[in-house]
Amino acid sequence: MAWATITSVQIAYIDESGDSGQERGSKTYTLGCVLIRDTSWPDTFDGMLGFRRYLRSQFGIRLREEIKANFLLRGGGDLKRYGFGEKIRHDLYRSHMRIAAKLGIKAFAVVIDKPKIYSWRDPRTIAWEFTLQRLERLSTKSGEPVLIMHDEGDSVAIRGLVRKARRSNTAGSAEWMNPGSFRLPARLILDDAVPRDSSQSYFIQLADLCAYAAFRTVYAPGRASVCPGSMWNELGGARLTEANQLAGSFGSAPGVVVWPK
Repeated sequence: MAWATITSVQIAYIDESGDSGQERGSKTYTLGCVLIRDTSWPDTFDGMLGFRRYLRSQFGIRLREEIKANFLLRGGGDLKRYGFGEKIRHDLYRSHMRIAAKLGIKAFAVVIDKPKIYSWRDPRTIAWEFTLQRLERLSTKSGEPVLIMHDEGDSVAIRGLVRKARRSNTAGSAEWMNPGSFRLPARLILDDAVPRDSSQSYFIQLADLCAYAAFRTVYAPGRASVCPGSMWNELGGARLTEANQLAGSFGSAPGVVVWPK
């Protein structure tokens, strides 16, 4: 009988930007999350497929070729063969951000500002804790279970974090400065997180683009860029502003959680 009350499941596609090392590498470690209801997934996928067919007709990009932030920034990866200039790569990035709202997709991101955290805290763990907190709140308030799909990587560690969240997820204070203030088990997160090859998922690729755009809201590039600091706001109505209603009062972009402040 309980299942009769469930109207839909939220599918959360998650990808990272940056590395989790603290001594060198990127300034932040960021997770981008793209949310799609299972009831609308077929239409959303068809819409994304139509969008990719449009890119094929306009730019020649094949449907099976991967479009991720790093490829657009440097003109590398599957896009290297086309030799696109910076303006075209910027337009491609922006068009991906804008299509999200048109397809009914929601997105949020968690940005861990690595220079500001204590050396003993793992940026990846912190980012996943905050992301799982938001998914717990979303699922509890809506009554909709969440199925997590993430880019292939450290699947064992991610599986452990999701299992822990389901048993004893913790939430922080009003300022979200202390991730462990009180317990809110994420009971509506379904099963283990599912690893996916990003080259086989348009939505994982979109999560990657969202993650990098969220990073740029914190550290804007020093010049005109493929992904300027304003790129995140091209998501428009796709931004899940509830993700940082409290953090937003401290200056974060809508839908972007930044820690520490």
